[in-house]
Amino acid sequence: MSLEERARKAQEIAAHADRYKVCEGCESIVAARVVDCPNCHGYRFDDAAERVITQALSLGSREQTSVVADDLR
Repeated sequence: MSLEERARKAQEIAAHADRYKVCEGCESIVAARVVDCPNCHGYRFDDAAERVITQALSLGSREQTSVVADDLR
């Protein structure tokens, strides 16, 4: 995903922060409905809108550096 696409997705997440939460294990942003993180299998999350927005904008401003499940297929 290009940096432009990441920034666009970050804005979408920030605009709808109530639909997401941040994994406290790996700091990934996941859908609010998940029970465990698909990336690190953690189960502790921060669902505060301020945290989701801050994390989205941070991740959206740089290239991806983490390995996600789709990278392993």
